[in-house]
Amino acid sequence: MLPCFCSLKPYPTSITKFISDQPYLSLLENNCTTMKDLKKIHAHLIKTGLVNDIIAASRVLAFSASPAGDMNYAFLVFTRIESPNLFAWNTIIRGFSQSSNPRIAISLFIDMLVDSSVQPERLTYPSVFKAYAQLGLACDGRQLHGRVIKQGLDYDQFIRNTIIYMYANCGLLNEAWRMFNEELELDVVAWNTMIVGLAKCGETDESRRLFNKMVSRNTVSWNSMISGYVRNGKFLEALELFQEMQGEKIRPSEFTMVSLLNACACLGAITQGTWIHDYIVMQKFELNGILVTAIIDMYCKCGNVEKALQVFRTCPKEGLSCWNAMILGLATNGCEQEAIQLFRELESWSLKPDYVSFIGVLTACNHAGMVDNAKSYFSLMTERYKIKPGIKHYSCMVGVLGNAGLLEEAEQLITNMPINEDAIIWGSLLSSCRKHGNVEMAKRAAKHVIELDPAESSGYVLMSNVYAATRQFEEAIKQRLLMKEKQLEKVPGCSLIEVNGEVHEFVSGGRLHPQAKEIYSVLNELKVIMLQKSPTIC
Repeated sequence: MLPCFCSLKPYPTSITKFISDQPYLSLLENNCTTMKDLKKIHAHLIKTGLVNDIIAASRVLAFSASPAGDMNYAFLVFTRIESPNLFAWNTIIRGFSQSSNPRIAISLFIDMLVDSSVQPERLTYPSVFKAYAQLGLACDGRQLHGRVIKQGLDYDQFIRNTIIYMYANCGLLNEAWRMFNEELELDVVAWNTMIVGLAKCGETDESRRLFNKMVSRNTVSWNSMISGYVRNGKFLEALELFQEMQGEKIRPSEFTMVSLLNACACLGAITQGTWIHDYIVMQKFELNGILVTAIIDMYCKCGNVEKALQVFRTCPKEGLSCWNAMILGLATNGCEQEAIQLFRELESWSLKPDYVSFIGVLTACNHAGMVDNAKSYFSLMTERYKIKPGIKHYSCMVGVLGNAGLLEEAEQLITNMPINEDAIIWGSLLSSCRKHGNVEMAKRAAKHVIELDPAESSGYVLMSNVYAATRQFEEAIKQRLLMKEKQLEKVPGCSLIEVNGEVHEFVSGGRLHPQAKEIYSVLNELKVIMLQKSPTIC
């Protein structure tokens, strides 16, 4: 057990000189890069008694609470400091505000207010506001905002920025606007925060207005606007803005490239996606796990599985995300056996498959109709890896059982699930009922679809199709009339195709494309040719 540290020794005149005069503190300051290094140095500080000095203890705490550290160890170090000073309190609160458990930062802040003789100052508050933002507790953060106002610190730029971040991140845009005044000389951080907050709430036009109004933009500004467009499905706008960014000679960040690759993936824009991949290589971006995963995902969603596999095999595979993207990409591109083989290869590595890995392999089993394999992998997930199945895992199982005609087993699986079902899983069963002509079960499934999502038309459409497939045309028409009564419209299907680097969108039955006349003319010609070759074609 670590001894208590005290702070009775007098402070040195120069902290820097004090550190440089102590060999182990100098090592900690200049050469310590891992927790293994820190623990060795910490042991020497305890052995020599130097750890009893608040400066030495604070340096150990600072490293422990850094991104390279360990917050559990940091907390242990903090609790052994007999009388933590302001630096120690700020360090531990900041560390937890950036951790996976920001609630502890708020709890520590309350302890500081109630139990400590040290009171928070301007550098304490931003970390607490960030913790409230991470937890989505802006309503609770309002009380802290009130305290800041009473102390006259609300115009402090650093504090103001984190208050704006808290409100904007939690969707309280009115409160964020009150703090953000376009006429004040706010720094670029405040502008970027509002741009992100607005885009997160779907206000992309307002977000772009602020972006255009900015006097000076940094890489974060451009990335925030581009990622905001992608988040809201405005993929073409994201790509166009990137072209402007290049015109301004601003080097994009890794996050910009990930957003652009996601845009290309959603558009199916393989030419632009390939260009961005080449740009990443040419500009010597670090090919970390996030970027490699985005490249693989882009090629898979654009249908170029061979290129995705090439990237997967040649680039560094950090963590599971690359494997998961590749397994799912193979599964959704008709390469089910290859997806299953890659999953087995993953198991042979030191990596453990996770929640997403099993979605990939179960999707492969579903698409290939491998009922026994699906059951085996589902059991493997729950029994060996102790992963609780989610709705997507159950949807895969219902899909594979339903397609194989095991409708009763599929329905029983849904009703016995320990989680709440959704309209999608019942819709999957409903589609299988149509395929196998089970009208009674289809009625039950459609009832659930409509109850779970009354604004969705798919329950009526699928039920109508079930009746039509069993030649009950009057019932099929009734379903369509019910849709009209409830003023529900079937969302028309759409597809995207890239020609000469330009993405074209086509909507089912649509004639708004500028070349619609020529396209339909060619389609009619093809229809005539097909009828001549095979008169049985409708």
